[in-house]
Amino acid sequence: MTIAADVFTSTDIFSLEYASDPRISPDGKTAVYVRNAYDIMTDGKNRDLWLLNIKSGMHEPLFSDDKQYSQPRWSPDGKKLAFISNISGKYQIHIHYLDSNRTAMVSQLQTGISSLTWSPDGKWLAFSQKVSAPNSKLAKMPKKPKGAKWAKPVVVIDKAYYQADGRGLIKPGYSHIFVIPSDGGTPRQLTQGNYHHRGTLSWNNASDEIVFSANRRDDWEYKGLEGDLFSVSLKDGQLTQLTSAPGKEYGPSFSNNGEKLAFLSTSNALNPYRNAKLNIMNWSSKEAKIIAKDFDRSIRSPQWLSNSKLAFAYDDFGKRKVATMTTKGKITDLTDSLSGTTLGRPYISGEFHANDSGKIVFTKGTSQRPSDVAVVNTKGSVKQLTTLNEDLLAHKTLGEVHEINYKSSFDGENIQGWYITPPNFDPKKKYPLLLEIHGGPHLAYGPHFSAELQRFAAQGYVVFYDNHRGSSSYGERFAMLLKYKYSSKEDFADHNSGVDAMIAKGFIDENNLFIAGGSAGGIATAYAIGLTDRFAAAAVVKPVINWLSKVLTADSGLRQIPTQFPGMPWEHVEHYWQRSPMSLVGNVTTPTLLMTGEEDLRTPMAQTEQFYQALKLRKVDTVLVKVPGAPHGIAGKPSRMIAKIENTLAWFEKYKNKPKQQ
Repeated sequence: MTIAADVFTSTDIFSLEYASDPRISPDGKTAVYVRNAYDIMTDGKNRDLWLLNIKSGMHEPLFSDDKQYSQPRWSPDGKKLAFISNISGKYQIHIHYLDSNRTAMVSQLQTGISSLTWSPDGKWLAFSQKVSAPNSKLAKMPKKPKGAKWAKPVVVIDKAYYQADGRGLIKPGYSHIFVIPSDGGTPRQLTQGNYHHRGTLSWNNASDEIVFSANRRDDWEYKGLEGDLFSVSLKDGQLTQLTSAPGKEYGPSFSNNGEKLAFLSTSNALNPYRNAKLNIMNWSSKEAKIIAKDFDRSIRSPQWLSNSKLAFAYDDFGKRKVATMTTKGKITDLTDSLSGTTLGRPYISGEFHANDSGKIVFTKGTSQRPSDVAVVNTKGSVKQLTTLNEDLLAHKTLGEVHEINYKSSFDGENIQGWYITPPNFDPKKKYPLLLEIHGGPHLAYGPHFSAELQRFAAQGYVVFYDNHRGSSSYGERFAMLLKYKYSSKEDFADHNSGVDAMIAKGFIDENNLFIAGGSAGGIATAYAIGLTDRFAAAAVVKPVINWLSKVLTADSGLRQIPTQFPGMPWEHVEHYWQRSPMSLVGNVTTPTLLMTGEEDLRTPMAQTEQFYQALKLRKVDTVLVKVPGAPHGIAGKPSRMIAKIENTLAWFEKYKNKPKQQ
């Protein structure tokens, strides 16, 4: 099928830009943000820093070249910006002096830097980085003769958590908190022990203590749902435990006067989903209480606007909102347009930053555009400050996104979904339908920009996606409907009922139905084609096919087994098997494309290969697409996103308007 020049093409992906990590200056007059763009020559991403004048909208580059910039952080007086960059060859902390337009490298560190945070007095920068530990050894090898060329030494693994998707085998070491003078000097390690100390760092007003979250239990590898707040003294590294409640306390943030500490908490119940609650601690007494305890959404990133009010984000019916909450629990929504920082599929996303200037900067996106920078005040007045993609998309005709609500045939549960109509859509015509299922499963899609789905729509498909039971942004009850039922006939019914609701609209060709999904969506797709033959073809991307083997080979088993299953796989063989698409492979007749990254440790390649070989043995038309060098996020590079899209389209085009296999 020939694609018109005025619709979205795969090559356009290289030209997309989006804003991330916006930061408002202390006086509320200026914002800095990371401007992200793809590089067609390197197949990578460029991250630059740009400045925005909030009043005039003046937009100018701070650093825009072939280097990478991240974590921009305003000094308390607003005269300096700290950031991380490889501008000097290796990723280090830099300080930019705005008045003199000069930049200094202030660190010479050996490993990655995270959680960069200024002290209130402006004298220090705190951060987390990994401190290496010695490799485990079992046997003492004989000395190698001079000049001998032996094989690489064996790797001895003795940790329960020993691998991570995108990183491979985890090198021994632990994340610790450091401080370094803001005008340069020697970093000093504040925390000790074989535990990880990372995440949000919050300084007290006196700039002599840092509050953070850590799991310092001896069996921390097995207690992934636990974590407590601690403070560490800048003077002597003295550690004080602040919380000890069951579950995890994290994300600390001091009020402007330093009298209160806001933080988040989650339960340690062995459930696959838990709402995050807002807590406020009286710093002098260390007494804490939950605020808005009955609010049935998960609170994100609380930030103080004044000594009695905070800004926060939460996900609600497929959208991310910025709201305010008083210390007494009164909630006021400001905007529901946080979006646009994930370009591939229409996941809920978006970031914001607030301070006592009363202004909040955030990433504003729509179904038609990735994220720009916008500002909102406490009255809900929104002003967009950038238009990063108008040069590319203003003259393009994109697919329009429409909401659809329907009831699941399984139990009448209300399901929310969306569908994208092709450019120049004519409701009197019949179109092929592509059902695309999100991952997680405790994530959510929404009316957000999606390069992948816009490309499918440009090819002439009506693209339908839903937030089936188990999706986030609908409260704990809805998310927990999938407990011990992932995947199952229940969530299949949610998808299948959506397809029926789309057909009822009158513009869907019932003989050209297609199904696709990645990760949890890949599992659901593989499960669905074991239950029905209504789809002309399927694209099963990075799936789990056999839960019995997956949880004992992937990087996620330590947390997944206790929260998503009733017990160990050898104790509940039948349950694990019933959740596995392999249990239904004998029913599959749908032509199936399988696609997975060769270095995927979340849903390892062996899972995909099991399904591929099973379908080949059954002589079902099947093709396996391996993505070299790719972890679970197979669309992490623009060319890989294009390969994912175009191979899926080629497979579906092969079976469009053809009789189904019997």
